[in-house]
Amino acid sequence: MKVVIFAGGFGTRLMEETEARPKPMVEIGGKPILWHILKMYEHYGYNEFVICLGYKATYIKEYFYNYYLHNSDVTIELANNNIKVHYSETESFKVTLIDTGLHTNTAGRLKRIQKYVQGETFMLTYGDGVANVNFKELLAFHQSHGRLATLTSVQIPGRFGNLEINAAGEVGTFVEKPAGDGMWINGGFFVLEPGIFNYLSEDMDDVQWEKGPLVAIAADNQLAAYKHNGFWKCMDALRDRIELEEMWNSDNALWKTW
Repeated sequence: MKVVIFAGGFGTRLMEETEARPKPMVEIGGKPILWHILKMYEHYGYNEFVICLGYKATYIKEYFYNYYLHNSDVTIELANNNIKVHYSETESFKVTLIDTGLHTNTAGRLKRIQKYVQGETFMLTYGDGVANVNFKELLAFHQSHGRLATLTSVQIPGRFGNLEINAAGEVGTFVEKPAGDGMWINGGFFVLEPGIFNYLSEDMDDVQWEKGPLVAIAADNQLAAYKHNGFWKCMDALRDRIELEEMWNSDNALWKTW
């Protein structure tokens, strides 16, 4: 089963990092967050990826083109450019890199890779989020309900502590960064049937996947939500990258299932 990854946005809320490289190539623990996402799927046996490129597409292409060399011990004969590989630590990824346009929105990017997943059930995610989702269980849930689409729903913790204060200013309770208020949000990590492309039949270049096709799919009762109660984190801003880096360096990277 193929995994499609959105990796073409400008990453403007992480401009400190994305002026020089695309957001999915921002590193956590010395590896691009995109690599972490691929490793998450590979752990469950999914190692074939279709990556939707846009902003600084050549950066990602060159990373994968040189991946084998950069992760190998080699001897290079400069006189004739012969290369002998002694040892390699490369993964078994099969990566299809598709330039889906610099300014194309997510629905348009998905439409442009249709021929690479033609007639197949496939997975879809974003190039900036990590989690410890069990993708085998996610797929089993998707297959159990028979709808066209499944998304992974998550609850995110509050950003600030909650206080219960009486009229005299006394604090009755304090909870640091409590769980969400019961609302479930779209955490990505979709499983999709080929029928979703019927919702992408028009010009989709300016359409967001979540605000156009996915709304219509839900309205037709063709969308289900897999509730994930484990770890989930989107690298939306610099503070998120710092938090993920600290988790990795402290051996507390909860998304590291491999």
